[in-house]
Amino acid sequence: PFSIPSQSMLPRLYIGDYLFVSKWNYGYSRWSLPWGVPLIPGRILGRDPARGDVVVFRGPPGEDHDVIKRVIGLPGDTIQMRHGQVILNGTPVPKVRIADFTIPLSPNYPGGTECPSEFEDSLKGTPICRYQQFRETLPNGKSYNVLDRGEQPNADETGVYAVPAGHVFVMGDNRDDSGDSRFDPPEGMGMVPMERIQGKAVVSFFSTDGSAEWIKPWTWVSAARWNRIGEGF
Repeated sequence: PFSIPSQSMLPRLYIGDYLFVSKWNYGYSRWSLPWGVPLIPGRILGRDPARGDVVVFRGPPGEDHDVIKRVIGLPGDTIQMRHGQVILNGTPVPKVRIADFTIPLSPNYPGGTECPSEFEDSLKGTPICRYQQFRETLPNGKSYNVLDRGEQPNADETGVYAVPAGHVFVMGDNRDDSGDSRFDPPEGMGMVPMERIQGKAVVSFFSTDGSAEWIKPWTWVSAARWNRIGEGF
C-alpha cells in the first residue's frame, strides 16, 4: 500500500488517495524491500515497464522518498515538449481537448495558487477548482487524461531528451505541476534508473479529503471519497 502526498498525478490521483502497488511486474531490487535494505544487488528478474504504466519508484539519491509518475519514455527513446505536447521519437503524441476537470476544495486540496480557476459549484454550492483537460494516447494505444494550466515555458518547451539504457522517462499527468524527468534534481527526478522502480500501481483502495478528525469517528465516513475506491489503472 502507498498513499499520495502531492497533486502531480491529477486527475488520476488525488492527495489522500491510497493504492496498492504490485512489486513483481518489473523485477526486484533493494527498493523492493522494506526501507530499501541493500540485500539485492542491482535488479533481478528485470522487465521494462510499458509506456503509460503508472509506477512507484524511489526518488534520486539525497531525495530518498517514494514517488509516483507515469512512464512516457523507454531506453532508446527521445522525448521533447513543444507547446505542451509530448514529441515521442520525433512524432507528436495525440492530445485531444475533453471536458474540463473539476475538483472540490478540501483540506487535502486547498487550491490557492495551485488552482488555475476557482468558482462555486452551482449544484452543491461548494468551491471547486477547474482545469483544462486533455486525452493523450501513446503509440501502444494507452490513453489517459492530463491537465494543462496554459503555456509554462520551462515545462512546455524543452530540448530533446534521450533516454539512456537502464532508465525510464517519467511525467506527472498534472503537467504544469510535476517535478519529473523534464527537470534534473532537486527540481525534478531526471531519468529514473530501473533498479529504483518499486512497482506498478494496480488499484485504489481508499481515499479521504482530509477533513476527518481522530476524535470524531463519524468524520472518518464523511471524509471518505467512496467513488474513488476500487478504481484501477
